[in-house]
Amino acid sequence: MSHKVIVPIGPYHPLQEEPEFFQLYVEGEKVVDIDIIIGYNHRGIEKLSESKHIDQVPFLVERICGICSSSHPYAYVLAVEDILGGEASVVPERALYIRTIIDELQRIHSHLLWLGLAGHFIGYNTVWMWAWKYREPVLDMFEMVTGNRNNYAMFKVGGVRRDIKDEDIPVLKKALDDLVPALGMFRGAVMDDPVIQARLKNVGVLTKEQAIDWCVIGPTARASGVNIDVRRDEPYGVTDKINWNVIVEKEGDIFSKTVVRILEMYESVSMIRQCLDKMPKGSIDADIQDIPPGEGIGRVEAPRGECFHYVKTDGTNRLIRHKVRAPSFMNVASNKVAAVGGTISDATITLAAVDPCYCCTERVAVINKIDNKKILNGWDLIRLSQEKTQKLKLQKR
Repeated sequence: MSHKVIVPIGPYHPLQEEPEFFQLYVEGEKVVDIDIIIGYNHRGIEKLSESKHIDQVPFLVERICGICSSSHPYAYVLAVEDILGGEASVVPERALYIRTIIDELQRIHSHLLWLGLAGHFIGYNTVWMWAWKYREPVLDMFEMVTGNRNNYAMFKVGGVRRDIKDEDIPVLKKALDDLVPALGMFRGAVMDDPVIQARLKNVGVLTKEQAIDWCVIGPTARASGVNIDVRRDEPYGVTDKINWNVIVEKEGDIFSKTVVRILEMYESVSMIRQCLDKMPKGSIDADIQDIPPGEGIGRVEAPRGECFHYVKTDGTNRLIRHKVRAPSFMNVASNKVAAVGGTISDATITLAAVDPCYCCTERVAVINKIDNKKILNGWDLIRLSQEKTQKLKLQKR
């Protein structure tokens, strides 16, 4: 007769940079079920944004995630510009090119970070150190364009806050040229290595049908043969004015997720080059002063997948509702099928394969029911959290 054993991963674990709790149910070495418990790192970003001027919110939402720190402000300003008639009708053309350059630099930076961590997780520390080395020139490019290596403070409703100097364009192109051989090295080290293939192929498989059922997005979906990408399906910036390809693999395993990210970096390099070549002269800011009442949505293809923001305004230049759905909120749940059936040793890298951001995922909802129950205050939420933690401790004993 089989006997299930609970193996906890988290809420604090050396493989996870942020607190999250995965409770594995195993029979021997095989994972037969998994519970995914979130709620350890909620920061109230949505509520905080409702107390700020519309022009201040980009600085707040770019701190939802340090790796996707242009995706959230970009999706936010698109949502506000949706109220004004849409990005293309509001934002100067030069600013559209600069927005796309920042968006694709972020994709390279994020994929390199994930690739380095993936190498570290499976004991391939050479890839980890290489990835960290070649992230530095990308961060240098960010510093040249935005003045910051992270949290770029570039996006605003109606444009961007800083221009790209003409004398910086050759330097940026040279840095991109130098990056391509490094990408080739990663491609060879990962995609042609039989040891890597033996470790990652047929591990953490998410079939196309499962990917659709669990509504995954980004590289997680494209690695399973789901051909979706917001940049193509609902263009923003200048993604419809330059040439690039959506990278899709079919196997749905961790190896396919790795391949998708490596090949996407080549596409991003090409996109940035085209933007630097085609970027016209002109203004970078429409100088929007007032936002009328209305509702708008913004969608951006973040490195992990679709980043979605909804805003509602009342004409006071402040939000009365702000809703954020980060890509990890969709992708993390797919581990209910991807991690089940594998071994305990495969579970940890399967959990990491979706490139999870747990701070992005956290949220809390308080419902005021018709029966006039009291709305929970902050201390009530703390008490409930403590009761939940105590209950989990008792379950482990």
